[in-house]
Amino acid sequence: MAMPEHLKTGLRGEQLAARELRRRGFRLMSSGFRTSLGETDIVAMDRDGTLCFVEVKTRAPGGMFPPSDAVDREKQARLVNNAAAYLSAAKPEYTRVRFDIAEVVLHDLTTAEINIIEDAFGQDAFPNPVGTKKRRSLLSFFKRKQD
Repeated sequence: MAMPEHLKTGLRGEQLAARELRRRGFRLMSSGFRTSLGETDIVAMDRDGTLCFVEVKTRAPGGMFPPSDAVDREKQARLVNNAAAYLSAAKPEYTRVRFDIAEVVLHDLTTAEINIIEDAFGQDAFPNPVGTKKRRSLLSFFKRKQD
């Protein structure tokens, strides 16, 4: 059975985003990391040693909204939970973690505009601990998720 066109488009966007990340000095750790919580498109280490969970959004040119608008609070929560599962399975101690979005506007199979939004929904994605005004760090959030 042939792959639906929207899946082909998404896969091509992920391939182009991975190539762009490597060009920028990122080391790809995983692609298509799946759990029961969902999928993380790309997990990569940047030049500074930050572990980056990258959501790739691919669109055709001429859209009314940027591709990153599709990463709403619900999608962010799924990405965070999936990242916690990745960190739990990976076991190494990471000192820095962030969430990036790769916007891919695909003109054809070989040309695209790619915009990498680093720390796309960082600290604002995590609620304050109950009864406090202090924000939790990403890593403390993950440690709590793993316990």
